[in-house]
Amino acid sequence: MTEKDTQVRFRSRLETSGSSSVSLVPRRAELPEALPEAEGGERAVVDERLGEPLAIGEVARLIGCSVWTVRQQCLRQGLPHFRASRSGRFIFYRNQVVRWLIEKQNERR
Repeated sequence: MTEKDTQVRFRSRLETSGSSSVSLVPRRAELPEALPEAEGGERAVVDERLGEPLAIGEVARLIGCSVWTVRQQCLRQGLPHFRASRSGRFIFYRNQVVRWLIEKQNERR
C-alpha cells in the first residue's frame, strides 16, 4: 500500500466516524490585535503617575535651560530619569520631572 492510499483510507475513516471537523493540519495561534487592558486598572495609574515620556531636549524646554545643563547639573541633583541603552539616551517622564521641579523649589524656601 502506498502513502497516498493510506492518506485516502485515513480521510475516509474520519469522514465516516462523523468527526469531519477534525483538521489534519494544526491551527496557528491567533494573536490579539491589542493587549487587553483592565478596566480602570494599573495602566491608568502608571500613566497618571509617570506622565508621557520625554527626550532630553523636551525636558530642557520644560525646565527652561539647555540640554547641557540638564545633563551636567540636573541629573547630578537627582532629576529622575531612565537610561534606555548603553549609548546614553535618557528617557524622562513628564509628571516625575514636574514633581522634581516643585520639590526643588520648595527646598529653597
